[in-house]
Amino acid sequence: MSFEEKLMSQKKPAFPVTEELNSYLIKHSRNIKIPVFYEDLLRFQGSVTVYDNNDNDTLWIRVYYSEFERQEIDLSLKKVYTILHSNGNEDTIQYLNIDAVDYCTFGNSKPFRIKVRNILNDNYTYFYVKKTDASRIYGLELEHMLSPYNLNYLVYKNTLIEEHIAGIPGDVFIKDNLPNCSALEKAQIAKEFVKFNERCMIRLLGDMRSYNYVIVPTHDFDNVVYKIRAIDFDQQCFEGKFKVYYPQFFKENITMVQLVGEKLSSPSIEQYKLEERSIVAKRILSSEKRITELVSCMKNDVISTEKNIDLLKQQIFDFTKDIPFKKSDNMGEILENALSFVKRNYENVSMR
Repeated sequence: MSFEEKLMSQKKPAFPVTEELNSYLIKHSRNIKIPVFYEDLLRFQGSVTVYDNNDNDTLWIRVYYSEFERQEIDLSLKKVYTILHSNGNEDTIQYLNIDAVDYCTFGNSKPFRIKVRNILNDNYTYFYVKKTDASRIYGLELEHMLSPYNLNYLVYKNTLIEEHIAGIPGDVFIKDNLPNCSALEKAQIAKEFVKFNERCMIRLLGDMRSYNYVIVPTHDFDNVVYKIRAIDFDQQCFEGKFKVYYPQFFKENITMVQLVGEKLSSPSIEQYKLEERSIVAKRILSSEKRITELVSCMKNDVISTEKNIDLLKQQIFDFTKDIPFKKSDNMGEILENALSFVKRNYENVSMR
């Protein structure tokens, strides 16, 4: 049995969207009628394997539809793009082309990736069509409120539309880019991994193996600044083992963990953890009403198993010695107590 199979308990099922969560999505303009469903895209007639620039199988296939189906699907996907990016204004549809529809059979969500090109200037972008899963929606919302990044997505009935998160996949970056980074850049990446690790743990986002996050390089004067962004939110508050919520414990991230050990001292690591906890606490305070609404949905929802809930609340209690964790009845209450713990510690420090 592999390390991940020991760490990850089982394949996570997709959880349905409750009426309460649906009402939350409507209130915050996340639930909008769209002209195409996930099942519509499954009607493809054939496919070919998609390879990367080095002729490696990407685990995506490019799908093809009958001529009649293609016209209808292309128009519907263009309309989805306008809903996602321009509030449904269809004036630009004539300038859009659907260059590719790719399907991934790897992983839980089995998404479709849509490549949209502006024919006036050849600029292109992507979006994803997936089956709805309450875990993923909770993960997207928490990322939107608690991370440095805003997320753009839509939900309608059984279909989830997600905006593409640009960046270099973590596994590709570790293999191809990291060896060529300067010593200063490596130290900065190590710092970002510590902060990313802490942020995932605080909001209980699991399974951040290297292919589930991206590295985003940004040029700043004569330096390149690197940030780390999660791109997969299926494992929000599902697993019972606390280690699953730490990216550092996955073998795919061993190079990043070693980098942290080489480039950062223990006091620096603690400093960056404290900085990230403080930043997350400020975000909790600034979005407190909306977070409370979301957590209320989670507390009335079933997004994990009793076994996982019992294990996680005990392991977090062992880590924090905070009594409310032992009294948690579901994943929503565990997350509520985790966010309260971070906020409380921040407020206590601020009052000194």
